[in-house]
Amino acid sequence: MRRLQCIYFDAGGGHRAAANALKSVIEQQGRPWEVSLVNLQELLYSLDIFRKITGVSLEDLYNKMLAKGWTFGSAFSLKAVHGVIRLYHGSILRVLEDHFRQTQPDLVVSLVPNFNRPLYQSLRGSAPYVTILTDFADYPPHFWMEKQDQYIICGTEKAVEQARRMGYRSEKIFAVSGMILRPKFYEPINIDRAAERNRLGLDPARATGIVLFGGQGSSVMPEIAERLAGTQLIFICGRNEQLASRLKALRRAAHLVEGFTSEIPYYMHLADFFIGKPGPGSISEALAMKLPVIVESNRWTLPQERYNAEWIRQRGVGLVLRNFRGIAEGVARLEKNLDEFRRRVASIQNRAVFEIPEILSRLL
Repeated sequence: MRRLQCIYFDAGGGHRAAANALKSVIEQQGRPWEVSLVNLQELLYSLDIFRKITGVSLEDLYNKMLAKGWTFGSAFSLKAVHGVIRLYHGSILRVLEDHFRQTQPDLVVSLVPNFNRPLYQSLRGSAPYVTILTDFADYPPHFWMEKQDQYIICGTEKAVEQARRMGYRSEKIFAVSGMILRPKFYEPINIDRAAERNRLGLDPARATGIVLFGGQGSSVMPEIAERLAGTQLIFICGRNEQLASRLKALRRAAHLVEGFTSEIPYYMHLADFFIGKPGPGSISEALAMKLPVIVESNRWTLPQERYNAEWIRQRGVGLVLRNFRGIAEGVARLEKNLDEFRRRVASIQNRAVFEIPEILSRLL
């Protein structure tokens, strides 16, 4: 049996979700592979790189930053992260070399940015190495793509273009139709939507938005609630219990507030449009559920997510606001042209999670 290792970490949550989704589909397809999910942060814990400098782990720091909205200047912070990784490159390399020597994988699949240079080098050619971008595009230098003789899987034409410009040969680049999503987003939802809305205290006849900012929520969600007091909304707050309590305290009759849930497809099925950050996972999930999107893009937007907003404009599948102070006008504009937005969204067919196992089979 061939041994495949998927490397992920928990900064933002999307990398673990992609690794789990890929493993699930590989198993559903009956591939004769032993698939291991490897948490890079746990693997490098003995080095304690970022904890030594900041007192907290990189994952915890990143997730707290997202929840609090402390993202201004994140491009500079990213350079600092890369500097630390370069400083500890030799130590990282030794830990990874030891890991791969012990586990002897036949294929290594990276679902993480920033660490692809040491991951590739530590294999020393003992197995093929492939990076799957879980972002719509790279944010060079040293984010997703490195100048090395490896394979790369891209979910957009922009990412394919970037790989070519980086010097990747055509046979090393694989294009798929989007980002990796959980198989659950492809399963039919056979419920009476009007009845379900009614059961949850929502008006079945009113246009409804779902407000989602990932697993940590966002401090901007109460502002959105206030500015859209007359709009029916479903808020998903993730593990941020304080945020959920704050939104419930607003006592808006037209609002439903949920905490952490694995039933995102269900709640998206009840909605007509999506409001959130321009994260690759959230956008892709909304489009898979046929929802037009409203996002913001400005200096506070994470640098690796800024192209996502441009992609939304290019494809005409939603609106990009300068900031959420204009959310009321944005929702009014989207509702006025909802049928046109829905038509464009319907043209997006993302089957990446089912396409990737066949690519990995060829590499094995």
